[in-house]
Amino acid sequence: MSASKEGQGEKLSIREGNDSLIRHPRLRSQISVFSVSPSEVKVLTEATDLAIRPDQHQWLQSSGYRKVNEAAIEQMNKLWHTTNIYMHPKLHEYAEALTAKLPGDLKVVYFVNSGSEANDLAMLMSRAHTRNFDIISLRNGYHGMNPYIQGATALSTWRYNVPLGHGIHHAMNPDVYQGIWGGSHCRDSPVQSTRKCSCKPDECQACDMYYGQLEEVFKFSLPRGKVAGFFAESIQGVGGTVQFPKGYVKKAFEIVRANGGLCISDEVQTGFGRTGETFWGFESHGVVPDIVTMAKGIGNGFPLAAVVTTPTIAESLGQALHFNTYGGNPIACATGLAVLKVIEEEKTQANSLAVGTHLLKRLAKIRDEFPQIVGDVRGKGLMIGVELVSDAESRTPMQAPHFLEIWEECKDRGVLLGRGGLYGNVLRIKPPMCISKQDADFAADIFRLAIARFAERVARK
Repeated sequence: MSASKEGQGEKLSIREGNDSLIRHPRLRSQISVFSVSPSEVKVLTEATDLAIRPDQHQWLQSSGYRKVNEAAIEQMNKLWHTTNIYMHPKLHEYAEALTAKLPGDLKVVYFVNSGSEANDLAMLMSRAHTRNFDIISLRNGYHGMNPYIQGATALSTWRYNVPLGHGIHHAMNPDVYQGIWGGSHCRDSPVQSTRKCSCKPDECQACDMYYGQLEEVFKFSLPRGKVAGFFAESIQGVGGTVQFPKGYVKKAFEIVRANGGLCISDEVQTGFGRTGETFWGFESHGVVPDIVTMAKGIGNGFPLAAVVTTPTIAESLGQALHFNTYGGNPIACATGLAVLKVIEEEKTQANSLAVGTHLLKRLAKIRDEFPQIVGDVRGKGLMIGVELVSDAESRTPMQAPHFLEIWEECKDRGVLLGRGGLYGNVLRIKPPMCISKQDADFAADIFRLAIARFAERVARK
């Protein structure tokens, strides 16, 4: 594999044999090509890393990245570590800036180090406050791997054969593509499912049907009128970027609160403007949670996470001592504060909306061109899922060897994509929030090429 520059770095063409694999006109003079292996190429530009898909990164090689990096270094040179037992300015500056981004009375923040820790604490908080025990989460949801919260993660691929999940109930997942109900009018997305449904644009029958299944949990599985909390991702991430029918989350919050429980929004993957229209994913559902958990994009990849709740709920932790050695450490707070500033300065939320909508529509055209391979395209902003199938009518998940053919070809041609869903047949596309429409077109072109070549191989068999 070789690389050549043209026009002082304005174009890059990577070739393998006689096939031109990548031609990306936006690459500038500061180009580095690293040979990872004979079949891998990593292309870096000063604006973004086209070959990376970690959902915890907001920016990589942008000016925003440098500002965040500099803030961390500056703080490291001042005060490396102290626990939040000892007050330091950055802890308070960051807590005020972060809670200012949240609605209502969500004004108390607990800093931790990961999304699993955040959800773990949210579960403890809900039980301590309500004095109830039972927790509800949704099938196909992912909330972390700490032993306490692991029970709320409802994907068999992430569950160990050990005792866990006592008092946790998994409700039917309201998936309008693979679920029992749903179709072309059910999602809050620029791209709807091609599956037929009888819903009207302003109403969703699937929402009512799935809500009925949630009611069954309250009727048969819980002590009457007693639930501690309900966990829901605004869009399921690890489960394959699954969106719920319009109105479902709002109705779910109502029944949870009517039974004495707290509503917990897991914003680990959807927060900080990634979905485009709103800063938090829960806002698109028209709700205000009792507890919000966040991680990943909160620190641009730095080990940082948080739980935000109301003063009343926070008081419940006063029943005993609670402490996190590294939560809210000076470097983490300086990093998180810099991230919030760059989100505003670089308008990454608006960029996620514009570029994400553009990419979704490009991917929808590929779905329409190859309906027997690309079953569904879904998402909002730069939180996108593409579900590959072996049969369009039955929506049978594509088998792993076939999925890997497409996945690996995208990688070999310069685009790394995430993988998710219970069967591992969903491309999880959550790139840095600074990417351009040209970057999106580049990724879509490579994906279409990989799909087309796969279709040709299948036709020859």
